[in-house]
Amino acid sequence: MYILIPVAVILSILAIYLFFWAVKAEQFDDLEKQGMSILFDEEQPPKSNKERPDDEIASSTRPQKSPK
Repeated sequence: MYILIPVAVILSILAIYLFFWAVKAEQFDDLEKQGMSILFDEEQPPKSNKERPDDEIASSTRPQKSPK
């Protein structure tokens, strides 16, 4: 009991401090943003061969020259 009560008090104080820090750091301002961000792609997917011009397709299939 002599160890358990001080440990519980210290953990409670730490939890309260972290909660107030998170509120001050505006961690709870926009709860929907991060959940919705996984639903939308930020990068454009690569174009298919039908949408790319022929010269772009030819240059992408050409082997790359290695630097000497």
